[in-house]
Amino acid sequence: MTNKRAAFRIVLVSGQICSGKSALVGQLKDMHGARIVKTKELILKKLPKTKDARRALQLAGQKLDREDGGLWVAEALQRIVDDTSRSETPQGLFVVDSVRILGQVDAVRKAYGADVHHVHLTATDEELRARFDERLRTDDQSISYEKLKSNKTEKGVEKLADIADVVVSTDKCSKEAVLVRATALLNLYPRSNEALVDVLIGGQYGSEGKGNIVGHIAPEYDLLIRVGGPNAGHQVYAEPKPEKYFHLPSGTQRAPDARLLLGPGAVIYPPKLLQEISEHKVSKDRLTIDPQAMIITDEDRQEEQNNYGSISSTAQGVGVASAKKMTGRSDYKQEKSKFLARDCAELAPYLGSARKLIADAIVQGQRILLEGTQGTSLSLHHGPYPHVTTRDTSVSGCLADAGIAPSNVRRIIMVCRTYPIRVGGPSGPMDYEVDLPTIHERSNIPLDELERVETTTTTKRARRIAEFDWVQFKDSVQLNGPTDVALTFVDYLGVENREAYRFEQLTEETISFVEEIERVSGRPVSMLSTDFDWRNVIDRRAW
Repeated sequence: MTNKRAAFRIVLVSGQICSGKSALVGQLKDMHGARIVKTKELILKKLPKTKDARRALQLAGQKLDREDGGLWVAEALQRIVDDTSRSETPQGLFVVDSVRILGQVDAVRKAYGADVHHVHLTATDEELRARFDERLRTDDQSISYEKLKSNKTEKGVEKLADIADVVVSTDKCSKEAVLVRATALLNLYPRSNEALVDVLIGGQYGSEGKGNIVGHIAPEYDLLIRVGGPNAGHQVYAEPKPEKYFHLPSGTQRAPDARLLLGPGAVIYPPKLLQEISEHKVSKDRLTIDPQAMIITDEDRQEEQNNYGSISSTAQGVGVASAKKMTGRSDYKQEKSKFLARDCAELAPYLGSARKLIADAIVQGQRILLEGTQGTSLSLHHGPYPHVTTRDTSVSGCLADAGIAPSNVRRIIMVCRTYPIRVGGPSGPMDYEVDLPTIHERSNIPLDELERVETTTTTKRARRIAEFDWVQFKDSVQLNGPTDVALTFVDYLGVENREAYRFEQLTEETISFVEEIERVSGRPVSMLSTDFDWRNVIDRRAW
């Protein structure tokens, strides 16, 4: 007998009666899509006259073992493996529940070699007896624990611990802990610091053109994650009109095969998100929303509109909703105080664990893009308080909101404009402000176009605009530690840059500006956005 599907992994589970085998097997099926091969069903198929009761199955299994030394398990397993498609078990995981003698284990190992992982579960006799007495039994009601234990095969099951790859004592931990311990060597969850995550954040006060850069690189990723809330709108060029994203990752349409995730630190206004889902035709199988994401109510939005105009709040309710997550813990059990995604019936089809989705992606070697919102100098902790937002918008804050370890980060892309902006009104300090007529004179971009462009995506307010702030830029580099800088609104340095498709085609003034950014930051300017169009990013990346 030869192994035709060596890429598949075989898990052999052994253990005495009530040692926890069924619980482990069930979790492997539910959480990892394992194909379960029950020796009980194999026995009933080979010996159809066998009664479906524990004692009868013990005796029937012994009969088959005497005939071929346990080879029947391996032969039946190979037929099942050969007949199972990859779509039926995406991770290629087959679990045998359960093996009872050394001959069964040896036969499977001979067929599948290093692809076999043997897990043996054990517990004290007192614990096993207590579990047996508590279990609801139908066919076994007339059979005592002692009678089942006296079976010759059952007596020898514990000896399999000597040859198992992993032995787990189930009377000292929860069933979830048993799963973690039993499958540690199966690569079902991340055990290494493989760097597969790229993080993109704004380096200034928001509206840096992050959506444009995300749209350019999104097709390179398998999982797109967004944090933050609807107080930040990102745009991606499309015809006949730009794609606008307030909750969903900006690469939703540019990377149609990528999974989408809103992490536990996201803040969601359900009506607006559901509208986006419909507009971009996102299926429930593609989008995952972590149950602990925050929900914005209409009352939250009204409260911000009434009370926070003095700092030019976008009044989207993000701050009030975020505060409830921190201050409302003691009231959460009250029906009126439900404010998490798991409490919103409309979002129920999309709920799922961000931690598990990210872990599965890392285990499978998939590339992940984490998209931050707003800008570094709007950070609650690092911006010019009180003219800040309600979260930490730095790389560290985005990683925490998504639930990603820093050691899994590969690249950090910090997006900066040639002329930083802030939302209009009393939105906070910004040095060396300039007006749009000045930008028009310098760049030769039509003034009416500048006035149309320089309004915020979310609130439609006119923006304040300023000269590039080298001190703010230096601080943002220090805080975020980017590996790359993406420079946007390069056409503001000269409208002729819109006709540049290679770096050397940019104006001399622009090239000098890029060189100074690289000199101040010590990082390469890897991407430059020259316009809001299909072919608008000069890509200089070496990765």
